[in-house]
Amino acid sequence: LPLLVNMCEEQTISLVDVLEEDEELEEEASAVLAGSDSDHCSYPQGYVKRQALYACSTCTPKDGEAAGVCLACSYKCHEGHDLFELYTKRNFRCDCGNTKFAELQCKLYPDKDEVNSLNKYSHNFFGVYCTCGRPYPDPDDQVEDQMIQCVVCEDWLHGRHLGCVVPDSVELQEMICESCMNKNSFLWTYAAHLVDDVTEPICKRSREEAEPCCRLKALEMLGQKRTQSGAVFWPSAWRSKLCSCNTCQEHLSAAGLSFLLDESDTVLAYEKKGKSNEHEQQGQDPLMLALDNLNRVQQLEIIHGYNDMKTELKDFLQRFAAEGKVVTPEDIRQFFEQQQSRKRRRVDAGHFYCT
Repeated sequence: LPLLVNMCEEQTISLVDVLEEDEELEEEASAVLAGSDSDHCSYPQGYVKRQALYACSTCTPKDGEAAGVCLACSYKCHEGHDLFELYTKRNFRCDCGNTKFAELQCKLYPDKDEVNSLNKYSHNFFGVYCTCGRPYPDPDDQVEDQMIQCVVCEDWLHGRHLGCVVPDSVELQEMICESCMNKNSFLWTYAAHLVDDVTEPICKRSREEAEPCCRLKALEMLGQKRTQSGAVFWPSAWRSKLCSCNTCQEHLSAAGLSFLLDESDTVLAYEKKGKSNEHEQQGQDPLMLALDNLNRVQQLEIIHGYNDMKTELKDFLQRFAAEGKVVTPEDIRQFFEQQQSRKRRRVDAGHFYCT
C-alpha cells in the first residue's frame, strides 16, 4: 500500500507522489537553467546558441518594444519584477539595459549596443502564446492541455490547437507547427518520407559529380504525398536525414533554417548539457563536505545519529503503510519530537565515542 500524507481534510496524496514530483521539478529546472550562467550576463558571448530567457513586463510593457534578458540578469537586474519565463530561445543576445529599457541599466554588463539587430521576437515576449494568443497559465481556460514548442518559430502552442494527434512520446519528438511547415513547403516532402516511415531512396553519385546528389530532389522524384495540414512531429534523429548538399545548405541559410542541420541545436541536447553541468557543479555531496571539516569522533557521532534516524523513520513509516493509514502532519511532528527527546537523553548520559 502506498504511504499517504493527509495534506488537508479534502485532499489525500501519496507520499511517493510528493517526492517524485519534487524530484521531477528539480530535474526539469536543472535541465533548463543549468545550461545557462546564473552569475554573469551572457551579452559578451554574443548571440548565444541556446539559453534560458525572460521578458520583463515591468520594464517593457505590452505597448513597448519586445526585449529579452538572460538568466543572470533576471536574478540581478529584474528581481521583484513581473517576468515571463520564455524557456529557451536560440541565437539570442541579452537586451538588459539597452535602449529598449528606458529607466534601467544592466548591473552585470552595462556596456551594450543600443539594440541587438539579429534577435528575433514574438508575442511570447509579452506573455502570450499559441495561435490563440492567450497567456500561460490562462486563468480563463479550464481545459487541461500541454504546451508544445515549435522548433522553427519557437512559439508555444496548445496541443488541441496543433491540428494533429499529439503522440504519447511528445517530449522525445520535435514539432514544427503548420504555419512554419507552410512557410517552408519543402518540409512537407521530408515529412512524407521521414515521418510516415517510407523507404528512403539510396542517393548515389557518379565519379564526375563534385558532390553527392540532392537527397531532397530524390525524395521529390518519388512523388510520395501526405496531407499538408496540421503540425508535424518528427522522429528521433530526423535532422541527420536532411539533405546537406551545397544547394540545400544555401536554401536553408537563405530561409534562416541552417540550425536544422545541427543536431546539437535541439532542446534535448541543451537539457542534456544542462544536466551534465549541474552534476559537475554539485561535485562532492554537501554532507560529505561538511563531514570533512569535522574530527573523526564528531564524524562518527553524526553518522551514528543519521543511521539511527534513518532506520527509525523507515520503521515508523512502514507501520502506517502496513495498516493502510495516512501520515498526518501531527504524526510527523510527534516523530521528530521523539527524536529530539532521545537526543537530549543521550546528551545527558554522555557523548558516544569510538576509537
